[in-house]
Amino acid sequence: MKTLYPEILPYHSFFLETGSKHAVYVEQSGSPDGIPVIFLHGGPCSGTRPEHRRFFNPKLYRIILFDQRGCGLSLPFGELENNTTQDLIDDMERIRHQLGIAQWQVFGGSWGGALALLYAQQHKDKVIGLIVRAVFLARQQDLDWFAKDGAGNIYPEQWQRLIESIPEQGRGNPVQELYDAIWGEDEVAQRRAAKEWMAWGGQVALGNDYQPSPKGEHATELMVKQVRMELHYAKQHYFIRENQILDNCGGLVDIPTVIIHGRYDFVCPIEAGYSLHKALPNAEYIVLPNAGHVAQGKEMINALVAATDSFAGN
Repeated sequence: MKTLYPEILPYHSFFLETGSKHAVYVEQSGSPDGIPVIFLHGGPCSGTRPEHRRFFNPKLYRIILFDQRGCGLSLPFGELENNTTQDLIDDMERIRHQLGIAQWQVFGGSWGGALALLYAQQHKDKVIGLIVRAVFLARQQDLDWFAKDGAGNIYPEQWQRLIESIPEQGRGNPVQELYDAIWGEDEVAQRRAAKEWMAWGGQVALGNDYQPSPKGEHATELMVKQVRMELHYAKQHYFIRENQILDNCGGLVDIPTVIIHGRYDFVCPIEAGYSLHKALPNAEYIVLPNAGHVAQGKEMINALVAATDSFAGN
């Protein structure tokens, strides 16, 4: 059973200039002469964390983490102008050029996995390998499952709290109503919607490990900004065409790929992982019988570290 590598610190970090108001945080750790790998966090509007460096052998990998526009340490936090999927793909190319990297491995989970696939479809000659965890295909059915008529059947109590945070007449289209509440002028409604959206995401992602916030705790301004970004992407269908990821997988069949999905992933149901595997039949497809959505737990960590070790010939 493989475990995370020991904690390490970056040997280099900087803010990437993007030609817009965004300054994107980038860091490098591990070996400067190792296999370049770029880590793509989920969300949108999540961010990288120190433990994300630990999926990779620091003696063999040049580990590149970055916080996507408006996320994590990138500035300004929560900024939505010039913040689209294509902007993020372009930032990855800016990072690659600035660091003088010819080709790299791309590693992403959930939204980060969708971004990894979209990047590879545009720049397949720059990708030496893909590791995609908790497959998210950004289709309407994926959003509907999470925020309309799917996961609410598994966690009906938490779903009811979310639904009750928006007007009754709009509950047939929760994403639109939440979007309207978050952009509305009623600050109480804003913060209630933000709190319940984040609670919903935490419940579905963490399952029995979810710990609700104390009663009476209100959403912060940072939480409101984070939810705005998530809904900004969801409302715009993640700035891609319906079924775009699966439709364009034909050009990726020769890229060594590992698909890892937990059977108990209720954010991104395993149908998405299976559909991606059918579109990429040469990929190694790993179903974890007891894992959920997040990149935690012995089973998931073992699979992810085994995949990066295998790519590195370790």
